This record gives sequence, C-alpha cells and structure tokens, in this order.
Amino acid sequence: MQPLLVGAVAYTANVVPIWEGIRDYFRGSEVEMDFVLFSNYERQVESLLAGHIDLAWNTNLAYIRTVGRTNGECRVLAMRDSDLVFQTVFVARNGSDYKNLTDLRGSRVALGSRDSGQARILPQKFLADAGLADGDVQLVIFDSDVGKHGDTGRSELDALRAVLDDEADVAALGITTWNQLTMAGEVGVEAVWTSPEYCHCNFTALPTLDEARAETWVSHLLKMDWDNPEHRQILEMEGLKKWVRPELDGYASLFEAVKEQQIPDTW
Repeated sequence: MQPLLVGAVAYTANVVPIWEGIRDYFRGSEVEMDFVLFSNYERQVESLLAGHIDLAWNTNLAYIRTVGRTNGECRVLAMRDSDLVFQTVFVARNGSDYKNLTDLRGSRVALGSRDSGQARILPQKFLADAGLADGDVQLVIFDSDVGKHGDTGRSELDALRAVLDDEADVAALGITTWNQLTMAGEVGVEAVWTSPEYCHCNFTALPTLDEARAETWVSHLLKMDWDNPEHRQILEMEGLKKWVRPELDGYASLFEAVKEQQIPDTW
C-alpha cells in the first residue's frame, strides 16, 4: 500500500528536517507516510480538495477554509498540545499606560498580514469585541509573507519594530513569537493584554480517507515520546511536547471572525 501523503507549507528551512524526521518515524509502521511541501496554504488546500494529498498540516485559517469548501465534511485527525492553547498578545513599549483593550482608543495598533489568524484576523475581532469600531484606532498594517498564514512571524516582527520605532503604539503578536522574544531577553516592550486561548494548527483530512487507515496512522503519531531523544528532537523543532486528539471548540472565535470580516475562502 502506498504511504499516506501529507502536505505541509515550507515557511522556514527547518520544515524539511522536521518532516523527514516524522517520515522516518513512520517507516516500518503499519501506515507509512511521505510528505510534499507547498509554497503557500491556498495551494495546499486546493491540493487536498483535489485528492493530490491525503492529509494537510493546516493553519487554523486553512482548516476553516477547508471546512467551508467541503461544507463541513472534512475532519481533523490530530493536533499539537501547543495548538490547544494559542493566544494573541498585545504589546506596547515598557511603561505604557495601557491596561486593557479599551485603553487603546485613539492609539496606533500594528497588525500583521491579512491571512494571519494570530496577528490580524483575531486581533481585529478582539478589538471589535472590546467596543473599538473602525476609526476608534488607527491600524498600521504589515501585509508581509501572505500565503504563509503568519507562520514565518515576519509581519509580527514588522509590527513590533513599528512600536519600537514609535510608528505605532501597540502591536499584536502570536504567543509563539512573544515567547521566543521574551526567552531571548529584554525586548523593550511589555504585554498589555493577552487573549483567551484558541486553537491553531491541525491535520485535516477529507471524508474519503479510510477511517481505519487514518486511525492507525494517528495512533502511531500519538506514540511519539518526549522522553525519547530521537523523538524529542523532532517535537522540539515542531513546537510541541506531544501530539493530541483534536479539540475543535477552540476554533469558534476564528470561525466567527472570518464570518464577521467576510474573509473569502481563497485569495
């Protein structure tokens, strides 16, 4: 039987060793796998829908677009533990007077690329939910690396630079970017508001994928062990400690944001 073919987006150089490592982990198992890399998530979604790949390692936006294109018939097989607790952090220069989102009225807010759930789509929803309508804040937009759905983090770093250069007052960052910055040391900014948790990436499949075969693959995936040095190297590169079964409630806020902002199924 042919290996399951998994699609992933090449947003950084270490994507190749990550997926080579995962492929090697599955070698000799009941359901082996291979992978193919895409330049952007739109191409990956189209390839999944066309049946060119069996699974897609999707961002939350790519998953939501797949749900829309399949009338909700696609299914999620697995996620990272870190995908269950993703957040957006609004940051300002150290010593600012901002304490919550309502304090941002009249300020300049730097946001990332239009297809980034964590740096653009959800931050706009959080602002709207706080009662800040269009015109209550001045948006400073960094539409970089469109197609990667914010995976490169470039637009978030551009937004952060705008704050440090006094071209914006506040920037919205994904929790991964924020954690990397704080671990690296003093960054000149502080968190002024942190969002509720929401879900990020997942393995998305079409209903045509054999359920027994999919379950065998997932069961083997879940056996990757943080305490195994070979497994840990792969897990660390991919930003997780363990793979988990899906919990889909955490996508509700992004589903709402996509509907409210009338974001199309593709660009």
